[in-house]
Amino acid sequence: MKKIVLIRHGESLWNKKNIFTGWTDIKLSKKGIKEAKNAGILLKKNNFIFDYAYTSFLKRAIHTLWKILYALDLSWINITKSWKLNERHYGKLQGYNKNEISKIYGKKKVLEWRRSYKISPPKIKNNDKRYPGNEIKYKKLKHNEIPIGESLLDTFNRVIPYWKNNIKNKLKKKSTIIIVAHGNSLRALIKYLDKISDKKIINLNIPTGIPLIYEFKNNFDIYNKYYIKK
Repeated sequence: MKKIVLIRHGESLWNKKNIFTGWTDIKLSKKGIKEAKNAGILLKKNNFIFDYAYTSFLKRAIHTLWKILYALDLSWINITKSWKLNERHYGKLQGYNKNEISKIYGKKKVLEWRRSYKISPPKIKNNDKRYPGNEIKYKKLKHNEIPIGESLLDTFNRVIPYWKNNIKNKLKKKSTIIIVAHGNSLRALIKYLDKISDKKIINLNIPTGIPLIYEFKNNFDIYNKYYIKK
């Protein structure tokens, strides 16, 4: 039986303040650190041992993974970090409080930007201080790979090829893999794995710090799926 464990990072400082975060590299809050440690404890209690780990380029996911592996005494396993597992880029919304933005644009429009599948928020320009190309961690990316504002579809289009060409191939050789990523990069992957429609994906929300388990048959059909909460 092949298994993957999907975990959304613990609460970040901007999650706590209800701010659009996206690719902004924000630390975990005290609650987020506790959630990460608790996820590790839950996995240890349920006898999980991982062969390999994946995470994004963003510290809130990386640090969550570190704390989970520390709790499992698995700090030594190999980790691959990829920008393709980063959170969705929220364009001009990044750094702004969600309630304040709703007052400016209206709740309906902001909900559309946040939850719809194909509609992206207003995009930033390359000279914006929030442009990811300004950061050293993305210096190897091509200009057309650097997002300036993404819909969930855009996120899907970078996450799923990475799943097919990298993670799935690794899972063929390993039995259990953990992926610590973000609300929208995980929504994209779950949409693909569960064959969720464009319309129904609007209602999917991923809780922070709760392990979601997928068990696969040898042909990668889903055998079982469940959250660990105890």
